[in-house]
Amino acid sequence: MTEMTDIERLLAIEDIKLLKARRDRAVDTKDWGTYLSLHAPDHQSHNDGFPSWTSADEMIANVKRILDHTRITVHHSHTPEITFDGSTVAKGIWAMEDNIFWKQDGEDHWLHGFGFYHETYEKRDGQWVFTRRRLQRTQVRTSPGGVLDPTALTTDVPARPE
Repeated sequence: MTEMTDIERLLAIEDIKLLKARRDRAVDTKDWGTYLSLHAPDHQSHNDGFPSWTSADEMIANVKRILDHTRITVHHSHTPEITFDGSTVAKGIWAMEDNIFWKQDGEDHWLHGFGFYHETYEKRDGQWVFTRRRLQRTQVRTSPGGVLDPTALTTDVPARPE
C-alpha cells in the first residue's frame, strides 16, 4: 500500500466528497451525462431489493428508467466515513436520505428512505470515480398505496454516450 501524507489524504477526502455531491446533484437534476461521467465503465451497483448492475451503462439505463421525467428526487448524503487502501483506492460509507415523488392513478405519492451507501472509488486518469455502490435502506416509508414500480428495471443497455 502506498502511504499518503496527511495533506494528500485530506485532499483526496475532499475530492471524494465533491464526487459524491456531484452524483447527488446529477441524479436529482437528471443530468445523465454528468452522472455517467462520475462512474468507471466497469462500475457495479446494487440497491437492496433490486437486481445488481454490472456496468455503468447498465446502471445509467436503469436509473434513468426508474427515475424518469415524471419522478422528482431529492438525495442527501452526509457524515462520510472514508478510508484508503492506497493512494488510488478508497472506500466510503455515507448516511443517506432519499425522497422520491410521483403521480400514480392521478394521486401524489412518495417514498422516503433512510440508510447507507457503501461505495468504493478509484483514482483513474487523475480523477476519482465510483467503482462500486450498494444502497442499503434501513427504513423506508411510502405513501399509502404508493408503488415505485420495479418492472421499470431492464437489462437492456443502450450504447454508451460519447
